[in-house]
Amino acid sequence: SPSTGLDLPGRFLFATLTLMTLIAILVFIEEAVYIYRKTPSSKRSIIIWINAAAPVISTTSCIGMWIPRSTMFTDYTAAIFFAIVIHKFLMMMIKECGGQKLLLRRFENGLFTISTGPCCCCCLCLPRVPITRQTLFWLKVGTFQFAVFRPVLIFLSIVLWSNGDYVLYNLSPKGPALWISCFMGVLTLIALWAVGIMFRKVRSVLTCKNIIPKFALYQFIVILNHLQTSIINVLATQRVIPCAPPLSSTARGSYIAQQLLIMEMFLITVISRVVYRRKYHDLDPLECMDEEAEEKKQTP
Repeated sequence: SPSTGLDLPGRFLFATLTLMTLIAILVFIEEAVYIYRKTPSSKRSIIIWINAAAPVISTTSCIGMWIPRSTMFTDYTAAIFFAIVIHKFLMMMIKECGGQKLLLRRFENGLFTISTGPCCCCCLCLPRVPITRQTLFWLKVGTFQFAVFRPVLIFLSIVLWSNGDYVLYNLSPKGPALWISCFMGVLTLIALWAVGIMFRKVRSVLTCKNIIPKFALYQFIVILNHLQTSIINVLATQRVIPCAPPLSSTARGSYIAQQLLIMEMFLITVISRVVYRRKYHDLDPLECMDEEAEEKKQTP
């Protein structure tokens, strides 16, 4: 346990971060109960999943901080969970527009702008794509593939690691870590691109439903969980973060990443509670009728 080698300020820091994680979990549970009671059944589970992203990452980081040997597994658990959340966020935007049928009716002659981040923000020459059932299907595939393939690649990494073939920080072309990381990076970009295309189209319609702060929170989680952690790991691997016995550079880098994530995810959990708690008016009476009719069909 790391606590045995800690001085008093170190123990205080560990205790504070653990308390922040517990508060984040309690805030999420309270929010989940509220969403369950107040939100239509068609949106309920999706919104709870999205709200769970920050507390889950905070919890896995806390476990990794206390039990350093579990870091690989806790990071992978958070990665799998967030891959599912990215797909859920796209589905939430469709649901908030009243579902697929109403979205297609609302943007009947509309076009998707595909020259958006993170893949094609510089490719302004790309054509705009008509909004049809087929293009919506491909956007869903864009996020769904990530939710399916990321767990598969992570499982493959663990199998290779248990056999001694996979070394996380060994990025030589001969090792599998580099190729798995590159493939996972491509899948991540495709999923984020699909969400970006959808958000760009629906943000003006869903302003009343707080979609811009919701998207901002989702983007913060992406940046902090992926980019920030990757940068710290690279700095640790290159020995920019110095070792401090008994901790090596990579172990210190891992601690810094986990401790930052706990604080950041605590803040995002609290802000999410404010953003998702507001009551919204429906987009228009047509959507209201559509949702009511759909719910009556679902509940005989």
